[in-house]
Amino acid sequence: MLNSTENSVAVTENTSFWSILREAFSGSQRDLTQGSLGKAIFLLSVPMILEMLGESLFAVVDIFFVAKLGADAIAVVGLTEALIVIVYAVAIGISIGATATVARRIGEKDTEGAAQTAIQVLYLGLIVAVIIGIVGVLFAPQLLALMGAEAAVIEQGTNFTRIMLGGNFVIVFLFLINGIFRGAGDAAIAMRVLWLANILNIILAPCFIFGVGFFPELGVTGAAVGTTIGRGCGVLYALYALTRRGGRFNIQRKHLTFVPRLVWRLAKLSASATVQMLIGMTSWIGLIRIVSGFGTDAIAGYLIGIRVIIFALLPSVGLSNAAATLVGQSLGAGKPDRAEKAVWTAAFCSAGFLTIVGILLAVFAKPIVGIFTTETIVAGYASDCLLIVSLGFLFYGFGMVIETSFNGAGDTVTPTYLNLFIFWLFEIPLAYVLAYHFGLEAHGVFWAITIAFSMLAIVSAILFRRGKWKTKIV
Repeated sequence: MLNSTENSVAVTENTSFWSILREAFSGSQRDLTQGSLGKAIFLLSVPMILEMLGESLFAVVDIFFVAKLGADAIAVVGLTEALIVIVYAVAIGISIGATATVARRIGEKDTEGAAQTAIQVLYLGLIVAVIIGIVGVLFAPQLLALMGAEAAVIEQGTNFTRIMLGGNFVIVFLFLINGIFRGAGDAAIAMRVLWLANILNIILAPCFIFGVGFFPELGVTGAAVGTTIGRGCGVLYALYALTRRGGRFNIQRKHLTFVPRLVWRLAKLSASATVQMLIGMTSWIGLIRIVSGFGTDAIAGYLIGIRVIIFALLPSVGLSNAAATLVGQSLGAGKPDRAEKAVWTAAFCSAGFLTIVGILLAVFAKPIVGIFTTETIVAGYASDCLLIVSLGFLFYGFGMVIETSFNGAGDTVTPTYLNLFIFWLFEIPLAYVLAYHFGLEAHGVFWAITIAFSMLAIVSAILFRRGKWKTKIV
């Protein structure tokens, strides 16, 4: 049996680059707890990068078309996105718990436990989405006002905010189901789900925004309609892929039973992950609140710059998620050393890539920003944002992979404390001081982001080397 396994691995190792690439796109069924780590990272990270690209494209597509409507419309999308980060935080928090648990069960070769976990995750997500949806529909204008929006922005953006928050279940379910597939090592399905949703959004968003053909002209509200429909179709396809007969999870009727004990266990695991995401993501609310003190042009420029930066970071997000999956499955298989090696391998790849990307962003900042806006003041803020924030890309590459790997091990507490200290107790106060007391205005926020994320990378690496995450039970 041992010789058979070794021969199988040997055959796998000798496959060509193009066959590995095809496997990455079509979906890999190989055992990721053995064999080449480089190939395992490649198989997972390629579709995960494209998946993250798909998720980020929602924001880029919307801001591209909405920018044609002026600075107020950009502010509507930006301020609502700052609220939507709460939905993202909850969805990602639960998906972190899902990925860690499913990966551990897959590593243990417990497919029954993985299937049961997948369904209970969806029940937990549904409960959360309903609560958020009710609040968003009832209090959309008040939430925009709380974010510092001017009267014209509130009037123009209330319906956009209502639709985005009211239909948040499509966001939640996309994150959860894709997190489930990532934990199982089937990243290709998650990739296809996001690209289906994006293709529909790219088609529908301009139609609803500008009233193309028989579509009604809804302005900025049309962006919300197109995005929600696109994501909704993605959810339907994801549910089909999850529950189809003969699929990875082999979902059966018995798995559909609501299991309070398991839901509660997932909720506890996901709670600290959700708080972790809330701390990190709501820190952006604090930052945009500081930027808003310098006018709508500053907000618009900051938002364009950050959108481009998030887009540029996608490969590292994919590598981070790949490392998290390998950590979970390797720990489940009783191979902690393989888990650690996977993280460092992915981290060095990520840092090298982002260093190159950072240089390109700094050199071509103005032409890149010119794609999104022709307003001189807005473009100036956006270009400066790209130039300053890109200075820390080397550190971001390490930090993103290492912090995400804690989550893959089921240690969601350590990154939570890291985010609390770095983002809320350091980054936001630093941004305020630099912006108002040192007279850097919005540029103070840009510098605070660079310094804070660089510090996060250093502290994360120190804690990771201590190895306590290897003993986490999920």
